[in-house]
Amino acid sequence: MSELALSPTPALSKTERQTVARSLTQLTLRRFLRHRLAVFSIGVLLLVALSALLAPLSPYSPTEQNPRENLRAPSAAHWFGTDDLGRDVLTRTLYGGRISLTVGLLATVISLLMGIVVGALAGYFGGWIDNLLMRITDAFLTLPTLFVLILISTMLRDMPALNLRNSVVIVIIVIAILQWMWPARLVRGEFLSLKQRDFVTAAHATGVGHGRIILRHILPNTVNVITVQATLLVAFSIITESGLSYLGFGVQPPTPSWGNLLSTAQVYALRAPWLMILPGLMIFITSMAVNFIGDGLRDAFDPFTKQTS
Repeated sequence: MSELALSPTPALSKTERQTVARSLTQLTLRRFLRHRLAVFSIGVLLLVALSALLAPLSPYSPTEQNPRENLRAPSAAHWFGTDDLGRDVLTRTLYGGRISLTVGLLATVISLLMGIVVGALAGYFGGWIDNLLMRITDAFLTLPTLFVLILISTMLRDMPALNLRNSVVIVIIVIAILQWMWPARLVRGEFLSLKQRDFVTAAHATGVGHGRIILRHILPNTVNVITVQATLLVAFSIITESGLSYLGFGVQPPTPSWGNLLSTAQVYALRAPWLMILPGLMIFITSMAVNFIGDGLRDAFDPFTKQTS
């Protein structure tokens, strides 16, 4: 994004600025559409999300047990077989997609908000505020991620007052707590660069307050890097949730998620290998699709990036 399009300037009228902004948006869109993998990945991601939304249309319940049908191989009645309790694997995978995608999106939103606030304050004000916030950020970056995720998850689950024993809220909180540092450092770097620009100096000279400069002049110019970072965080959140649930510290059964479906499947890896195929495939496809979309956005926002697809 250009600061010309997003920041007030006396050289252009309001209509001219809107025209420039539309032109830049159209150019960015054309560059993104030339990234064929990214465009294809949007279709894949929409298909995954739609299948999760339409999960209630399945004739089977994701939690109702049917011991007489346990560990059935894929058939016309159960396209991806049944699990050890006779539940339809396809149905549970679709419902699991609701949980995994929700965790990925909400954890990303929360961590982005935290990171943007920390990074904006550190980069804009500098001095002791920057030193303090960045030392806190560095301290979080040194933590062993998996160990801390497990520790926080266990602590929150053992607090009766919170009543979150079987809630995905725990997973969202612990993931957000340990991934806000990357957007914080990224936003700080952008603010350090942008606050030296002429349009910020002009805003200061005209008496514009700090809050307005941050929100209206500098932050809109960081949307491109924040958007790309968000796609990476979504993929990371989904994989992290799957890992936590696989280890038994994430979403708890009988609520299905892609991670705990894989955890159940490992016990029957040789006897019923079909149990792990669909959940594992959904994690892989979703993560790859989000990453390809991030690549497309990066190329679209950066006019100096050479198109490779």
